[in-house]
Amino acid sequence: MTVHFIGAGPGAPDLITVRGLALIRRARVVLYAGSLVPKAAIAKARKGARIINTAPLTLDQIIAEIEAAHAHGFDVARVHSGDPSIYGAIAEQMRRLDALGIPYDVTPGVPAFAAVAAAIKRELTLPGIAQTVILTRTAVRASAMPKGEDLATLGRSGATLAIHLSIGNLARVVAALRPAYGAACPAVVAHRVSWPDERIVQGTLATIRRQVKAEGFTRTALILVGRALAAEDFDESRLYAPGHRSVAPVARPTRARRRSKRARP
Repeated sequence: MTVHFIGAGPGAPDLITVRGLALIRRARVVLYAGSLVPKAAIAKARKGARIINTAPLTLDQIIAEIEAAHAHGFDVARVHSGDPSIYGAIAEQMRRLDALGIPYDVTPGVPAFAAVAAAIKRELTLPGIAQTVILTRTAVRASAMPKGEDLATLGRSGATLAIHLSIGNLARVVAALRPAYGAACPAVVAHRVSWPDERIVQGTLATIRRQVKAEGFTRTALILVGRALAAEDFDESRLYAPGHRSVAPVARPTRARRRSKRARP
């Protein structure tokens, strides 16, 4: 018996990985975060599987379901949104399973920031513009941010920022980033990216609050900020430049050197 933590991706059922889908199809128990994972993502669960929406459950209740499955020898598909390594709340579940001696593994998923970049057809890292992506959030109702991880500090890097769980804190996000990025810096807010009701707003730090207010986003949205989101004047990558070699060629011994080695006593 194994608990499979599975990243279901941003929402579209065809963005789940092949491995993740196979695990869901085999599992006798499927636990999914129904507030963020659409039912379509688990529609291929086996007939007769025990399917539970964990959105209203506590951690203790979730672990109790897993313990019951373990007692019967049933594999569990524990389905999370996006990629479970990013704000997936799987660490506390794995810690409980370690204490109980219940085996588990993790299958990654398409993270929301990658889905947004694909939807707006943008690369988040452009030569000479930004070569770093920072995944972060702000403190609204969740736990406080550690010291040194505030937006003003992170913004001084000039990196592309992917700000999760912060749409209700947009005013503070803009206020914290404008000094470092400037009012004209591109900003994107994506609501339920890849879902049927996906909506994406593209603007600047000067306009994005007004645009989001007009759309009425209140939750399930990701904020991207950075100059790479609208840059057109950037250097071309050296990856495909003439004469560029990504891997140094391995030196092969010449025929004379091979004969010399064979001749040694």
